[in-house]
Formats: sequence, structure tokens, C-alpha cells
Amino acid sequence: MSGTTVNRTGLLAPRLLVLPGVYQPQADTRLLADALAGEDLHPTTEVLDIGTGTGAVALGAARRGAQVTAVDVSRRAVATTRLNALRHHLPLTVLHGDFTTRTRGRRFDLVLANPPYVPSPHTRLPTNGPARAWDAGPDGRLVIDRICASAPALLRPGGVLLMVHSAMCGPENTLKRLAQEGLAGETTLGARVSWGPVLHSRRAWLQERGLSEAGEEQEELVVIRARAL
Repeated sequence: MSGTTVNRTGLLAPRLLVLPGVYQPQADTRLLADALAGEDLHPTTEVLDIGTGTGAVALGAARRGAQVTAVDVSRRAVATTRLNALRHHLPLTVLHGDFTTRTRGRRFDLVLANPPYVPSPHTRLPTNGPARAWDAGPDGRLVIDRICASAPALLRPGGVLLMVHSAMCGPENTLKRLAQEGLAGETTLGARVSWGPVLHSRRAWLQERGLSEAGEEQEELVVIRARAL
């Protein structure tokens, strides 16, 4: 993996409200916010934030003047994002539901995504509960692959996708999938973070799958930047 390790934390909105069951901004959120900081945004820039959670990154884009649409499958996440937008006096369009359904027929200049990416023993995505924010099938790619396949329809020519996920999910596979869809991609940022409770609870299973080494305690996160040609 090429790229720069970043540890900045000042690019997210302060004093975010987080309703119970909503994914709290963590290292992956901060990494995506850092990647967003490197993009040019203007009042005419249309941004889509997939899996917005608390709206942390969407609010960062709105604060810089972009026109932002945020979408999440969680009703609690949608309510949280709307409350945070009101609290920070920032205009956001917040939608509940599947990102492909709620954005059908629309194209954007920039798509942001912090999708579920934690490998899970379950073959299907959870339909309720907080695990919807992280569980993503045996290889962690159930949502990542959907975003790769949908990117050409979501992006205007020259538009950019920024997507963060774990190195466990195979960033090289993401780049290949995006290339097959006609996008030129690269890994731009990376960070190593300590394992949380979910990965610790799956240590034996992850080792059986060849997704981690014995005694491993850190996870590598990456940001993929892809441009529609």
C-alpha cells in the first residue's frame, strides 16, 4: 500500500450528537475527512455521502460550501445527521434508504463512502442493529463491491470517488473492480489503528480465513481515490 499515514483529528465537526445505535466517528471517519480536505469544493459541487452515520464528513463538505446529499439505511443515523445539520446550521439533504435507490438518475461531482467493511461469518448483511454499520460478509466486500459497480452511474465525467476501507478487504481488488468500471483509481492515504472489540471477538475466525496473523493487534485502513474518465 502506498500513501501517507495521517493522524489529524481537526477536520471533523466538533460536538456531534450521536443517538444510541449510530456509528460514532472513529479513525476511518477521520481518514475520510482528511481525504476530503484534499479535494476542491465549490458552491456548485454536488457531493453524495454514502453511509453518512452522524453526518460528520457530510457536514465537513457542506461547511466548505458544497451541495451535499447524505444517505443511510439506518433511521437513527438519518435522524442523527439531521439533528447535527440543524445544530451546526448547515444545509444538508438527508435521505433514508439504499443509496442506489435514493439517488437513481442523479450524478455527483464527488462521492464519499465509509461503508461497512468488517469481515463477518455471516453471508448476508444484517438488517437491523448497530452491526449494520460494520458487518459486510465473509470478505468484507458486500457493500464495497456494490459501490464499485454503481460508481459509473453516480459520477459525472471527471467526478471523484473517495472510499475508505480496511486492508483486510483487499484494496487491490477494489482498484481492479473500479478499473473494470472505467475509473482510474489509486490508494492515497493510510493509517494503522488498534483492533477494536469486534475484530478481537473474531480473531480465531479471521486467522482461519487468512485475513490476519497470529498476535496481530492493528488494522490498516486505506482511502481509495478513483476518478471517472
